[in-house]
Amino acid sequence: MWNTISAKTLHQVQQEGLDVRVENLGPDNAIRFLQVYETGSGDWTGDRKKILEKDPDKIIIRIMEKQKKVPAP
Repeated sequence: MWNTISAKTLHQVQQEGLDVRVENLGPDNAIRFLQVYETGSGDWTGDRKKILEKDPDKIIIRIMEKQKKVPAP
């Protein structure tokens, strides 16, 4: 059983993640791995409300239409 539950700080999690990357990839490739990620821009929360369908019936209809177009295996 668990005696105590300790929450790690964001900094601790970040440091442990970096340590694992360096250990598994080596310092050079760990840096290359980190360079792949960017913070990005935009507002996904706002955008998804505009982009994604809200009506479940319409979602189901679109899925069924796509399934009709794909040949059965």
